Amino acid sequence: MAKVLMKGNEAIGEAAIRAGCKNYFAYPITPQSEVAEYLVKRLPEVDGVFLQGESEVAVGYMIFGAAGAGERVMTTSSSPGISLMSEAISYIAAAQCPAVFVNIMRGGPGLGGILPAQGDYFQATKGGGHGDYHLLVMAPDGVQEAVEMTMQAFSLAEKYRGPVMVLGDGLIGQMMEPVEFPEDLKTEPSNKDDWATNGMATRKSKKRNLVKSLFLDPTELNANNLALKAKYEQMKKEEIQFEAYNADTDYKVLITSYGTMSRVCRTAIDMLKQEGIEVALLRPKTLFPFPEQAVYDAATKKSCKSVISIEMSMGQMVEDVQRCVQGQRPVEFYGECGGDIPSPEKIIDIIKAMI
Repeated sequence: MAKVLMKGNEAIGEAAIRAGCKNYFAYPITPQSEVAEYLVKRLPEVDGVFLQGESEVAVGYMIFGAAGAGERVMTTSSSPGISLMSEAISYIAAAQCPAVFVNIMRGGPGLGGILPAQGDYFQATKGGGHGDYHLLVMAPDGVQEAVEMTMQAFSLAEKYRGPVMVLGDGLIGQMMEPVEFPEDLKTEPSNKDDWATNGMATRKSKKRNLVKSLFLDPTELNANNLALKAKYEQMKKEEIQFEAYNADTDYKVLITSYGTMSRVCRTAIDMLKQEGIEVALLRPKTLFPFPEQAVYDAATKKSCKSVISIEMSMGQMVEDVQRCVQGQRPVEFYGECGGDIPSPEKIIDIIKAMI
């Protein structure tokens, strides 16, 4: 298939349609509003529905309603908007409904700024709302991966009957790159008749399906949480994705980074290599489940002396990296947030100082 030059936000919208999503509810917020601008024109062409909610809180429950009916549904937002949806996301997780959330991150906390940042790592990976739940979180490093991960997200949401998040940053949403929409990522919706509120007449059944997140019986609530935990353990076995870059060398420093920041790190690694300095990168593509064993193995390679997590935040993923390394190597951190992305030259200076 020929590639087409598209803006990241628009490519995400097209990817959702190609994945069979015909339900999109959203509220505009920079820097991802172009997704809605694209889909308000595109969805009617495929008999889809776009509805702008009166707030992100309302959108969260629109998503819950469509997900509970078994429909493929998505919303996109940015950091403060996802915060407002967090209660609904917790409900959706507890009720075991499939839904896709895309967060194109901006700076924070508070209103922060509209430029790229990665300060929502905790919110995404630790459960931004209340209770014992997780999202399956995928982190693209560019527009092509944003397309692929958006398409994958729908089938994963149905596989695990829960919310899936694609976590990008403002640059991925705003930049333009050549992309293609892989045919092999299209999947047929899974059977929903045994749980969704899609109508007894539709199912030709006398059984009512009840979607709920309220469990007043402590035994029932505990059982639901155990069922969720079993799903998260299955994710850890089956869904971990990562990239190891320049890892077949005798590197002295291992960088951990994700998203846009990892691209800058790859450039720095290539530049250092020309100087005879070997550095490797371990990039998580899934932030939950996190590639724990891969990080440990890369960090404890005999030639590796230290690890550094480089992020567009004040230090969030670094906590997971430290946990994975288990004290076997020193783990350092460098981060910037506010919209200025560290340059390859800045990363090179940091690595040389470590060495």
